[in-house]
Amino acid sequence: MVPEALYYSKDHEWLRVEGGEVTIGITDFAQKELGDIVYLEFPEVGRELKTGEELGTVESVKAVSEIYAPVAGEVLEVNELLTADPDRSAVVNQDPYGEGWLVKLRMSNPEEVKTLLDAKGYESFLSEAAN
Repeated sequence: MVPEALYYSKDHEWLRVEGGEVTIGITDFAQKELGDIVYLEFPEVGRELKTGEELGTVESVKAVSEIYAPVAGEVLEVNELLTADPDRSAVVNQDPYGEGWLVKLRMSNPEEVKTLLDAKGYESFLSEAAN
């Protein structure tokens, strides 16, 4: 499941662009690889992130993985629904492209999204990695 209207990183994050802002989450592939997600940690609202900088962690029954900022920007919002109640972390597994979003950023440089993969590019990346 790779929605067409999104951008993707090779670290398995997705981005939905809305003007100069982006919503970021982890891909369906990433959540399946991680298994049942039990805990999430996000940056503080207002924090400036550089491209490639850690923007949080995802803890699953299998491992703890870092999430990286696919673009630079200021953290506008984090998905409090996922952190307010540990049982809600599983929403990332159930709906990674919807209610399971993680962070919203105001991009420092909106042109940066052009360096990311579109849906077809991400699908190609996944099939190459599988071989």
